[in-house]
Amino acid sequence: MRIYHLAAECYPVAKVGGLADVVGALPKYQNKAGMNAAVVLPYYNRKFVKENVFDVVFQAATLLGNKRYYFEVLKEHTDKLGFELYLIRIPGLLDREEVYMYPDEREQFVAFQLAFLDWISYSQQTPDIIHCHDHHVGLIPFLMYHSRLYSRLANIATVFTIHNGQYHGVLSWDKFNYLPDVDLNQTGLLDWGGSINPLAAAVKCAWRYTTVSPSYLHELEYSSNGLEYLFYLERSKGSGIINGIDTDVWNPKADPMIPNKFTPAKPEEGKAKNKAALCEKFGLDVEKPLISFIGRLVLEKGADLIAAAIRRSLFEHPGEFNFLMLGTGEPWIEQQLSELKNQFPGQCNVFVGYDESLSHLIYAGSDFLLMPSRVEPCGLNQLYSLRYGTVPIVRATGGLKDTVIDFGDEGGYGIRFNNVSVDDMSYSIGRAIALYQNKPHLQLLRKRMMALDFSWDRSAKEYITLYESLKNTL
Repeated sequence: MRIYHLAAECYPVAKVGGLADVVGALPKYQNKAGMNAAVVLPYYNRKFVKENVFDVVFQAATLLGNKRYYFEVLKEHTDKLGFELYLIRIPGLLDREEVYMYPDEREQFVAFQLAFLDWISYSQQTPDIIHCHDHHVGLIPFLMYHSRLYSRLANIATVFTIHNGQYHGVLSWDKFNYLPDVDLNQTGLLDWGGSINPLAAAVKCAWRYTTVSPSYLHELEYSSNGLEYLFYLERSKGSGIINGIDTDVWNPKADPMIPNKFTPAKPEEGKAKNKAALCEKFGLDVEKPLISFIGRLVLEKGADLIAAAIRRSLFEHPGEFNFLMLGTGEPWIEQQLSELKNQFPGQCNVFVGYDESLSHLIYAGSDFLLMPSRVEPCGLNQLYSLRYGTVPIVRATGGLKDTVIDFGDEGGYGIRFNNVSVDDMSYSIGRAIALYQNKPHLQLLRKRMMALDFSWDRSAKEYITLYESLKNTL
């Protein structure tokens, strides 16, 4: 079965968030299961592209409104990522370093989608599935089914995955001329709230849509930035499939980014040595429980309340735990956490920025990982922490709710709380401190966590089952 995955990000080519991790792993595991999956991205002038060899496999021009753009399709020469990787380069539009935040970002992604469809159509390809990820490629299903230019693609099944339903990629109707000749009787499929809404169009037009956890599928019906009624109407087309993690990359038995390897059978010694290395690096007391946060410092992640919750917990439990943060985001949140470091030297430390190797060490060396998210469609950080025997402290939302069972419940292994509040976070930190003091129980939970299967093997099979169900309807 030939599958094309389209997205704006893919690890290690270009990563901003969890979307890149998914697109960089899912096709690899699908290929291991016997599929023929490939990834198509915009061209980014970044390290991966500069350090690898690409062959030009197609050249043409596409129209964006009344402007003609030359484009070329480049294929990574060796398939070193475990799948065929294609980049679409448009000089002056898709040949830049950053993934987002350009003033002509809407034009960039529309042109990317048109160039992809031109390539597939003109080269007479007929893939079995075109799998689109997030709003950046949300116009693909509409154009395949309602533009005469791409009529030969009309019988190809499409799947659309929503990684974050808060972002829609909205275009005003004065951008309608960017699109090729389409059936004007079907333009209502593009519209939501008086604008062209690529995410809404994809939900309406794709054969099936998925979310990255079952709980998030239902949450979109009451929290999706204005699309709640649409998700209610289209609920029969939706499925929730938990993301997996790449167990080749995230493997405490063989991780080259951590100084001490360890196994699920005997995690204690390895975690203790990694914790010692981490605490030495950041001037923290290795004897105290270490609670860490890794992520974007934004409201969506509940990061605005972390400093207050940690401060209260340190007053309620003086000298009883340490806190470490790795992340970047809103400057005022960064400032809050930096002040916490200054107020509690030797107990709190922060690393403003992102460092992939350091993140691995934090997962391996921490005792607990804090995730107080307001919105978390799936979440990968809690899955990484489980893999490394680090107890996740999570708000029960989206994928966090689906993947973390509170240790107070049967079969549980994590800590869950219900509200994004200083009170709930502080109470949960108190529970973590008490759990840390019960070493036999903590050791039992670590082994239980590390034995869980959140690999892409499992998730990839669920997507393949979905694809096969669509092929059977033809």
